[in-house]
Amino acid sequence: MRDVFKILIKDFVSKELPAINAREILLPLNSKKIISVIGARRVGKTYLLFGAIKRLREKYHKSRIVYINFEDDRLFPLSVGKLNDFIEGYYELYPENKRKTVWFFFDEVQNVERWELFIRRIYDNEKCKIFITGSSSKLLTKELAASLRGRTIAYEVFPYSFKEYLNLKNVSIDFYHSETRARIVNLFDKYLFSSAYPEVINATKFEKGKILSEYLNLLIYKDVVERYKIKNLFLIKYLLKFFVTNSASLLSVNKIYNDIKSQGISVSKDAIFQYLEYLQDSFVLFPVTIHSRNLREIQRNPRKIYLLDNGFIDAMEAGKNAGKRFENIAFLEFRRKGKEVSYFKKNGEVDFCVTENRRIELFNAAYSIADRATKEREIKSLLEGMKYFNIKESFLLTNNHEEKLTVDNYEINIMPLWKWLLGK
Repeated sequence: MRDVFKILIKDFVSKELPAINAREILLPLNSKKIISVIGARRVGKTYLLFGAIKRLREKYHKSRIVYINFEDDRLFPLSVGKLNDFIEGYYELYPENKRKTVWFFFDEVQNVERWELFIRRIYDNEKCKIFITGSSSKLLTKELAASLRGRTIAYEVFPYSFKEYLNLKNVSIDFYHSETRARIVNLFDKYLFSSAYPEVINATKFEKGKILSEYLNLLIYKDVVERYKIKNLFLIKYLLKFFVTNSASLLSVNKIYNDIKSQGISVSKDAIFQYLEYLQDSFVLFPVTIHSRNLREIQRNPRKIYLLDNGFIDAMEAGKNAGKRFENIAFLEFRRKGKEVSYFKKNGEVDFCVTENRRIELFNAAYSIADRATKEREIKSLLEGMKYFNIKESFLLTNNHEEKLTVDNYEINIMPLWKWLLGK
């Protein structure tokens, strides 16, 4: 295996990197921590690494910066015991770097079982900076927490944010130039009703459908079916279609169970819970629970399901519902910012109860509040939430309405979602 690693190392050192589109995440180059980049396949994790490598190459010799993709078929099968061949092979090629700081980038590292043992060893014993990527959320909650506790900083990567989308379209963020503002509003409508995957954004309409179908198959078969050795393909496909169709809605496992049973399909509630966890682990979807300190209350209340990308709705022919897409975009922005998200429900429902450092913010997302009853319902639920949490301000995100309301000394900021996404 050492000779294979030597070939991969030499090939990369001599390789010119592709053009990189700027993302909002800027990875630190000289952190004392292991940098972990986590996210679904094809969201741009590798290109985020390439961006860091390009910046390093401006300062250091190429031989001091090495990238290995653990999905390269030349490395299969690979056990953790063989990973030492990488280190030995590297220093045989470049012995002059032994006393210098070097940078190692390991892509899709979860393909090697017990990989964290190797990463921990070289982190403790070699003069190196380490970057890893993975397409499993367990890297955040299991391997990293257990074996690399205190040694890593994790970054989650998602499809393009609206700000990144505008940058890709070469549109500056200027709210006061009427032509630019109109362009932003027009592009937000396109962003809302399409995929934000990097490869899909500038593809033709025909290509978009093909690419998204391929992505979904890759996520399902590679990251769910193969990883967890699932045999009931019908059930996992059915559940995925069900979750996509009912995204941004309250869903209980009992409802899903009864829906499947009514069609004469044999299934257990445990299987549904398990498959939901698998889809969550692969970043396909994100379940959100009710806001409560009571674990039993959390468990007995339904969850809201959000999707990695609005393009999944089109890929699974799940309708054109603007409201679901609208709410999904807001949720993803909270996740990008590392916020803890739940929903609040008493008499009314608040879409997002966002917690950061014990501070709570309340948000509702409604594509249109032109209907008076809709507007009153959204405001009423926010007022109920503000009184419950004893906070004086909340937000109602809409497609185009902008207004500041004061009701009984409580302030509700009504603003377009696109403006909020851009930091205003």
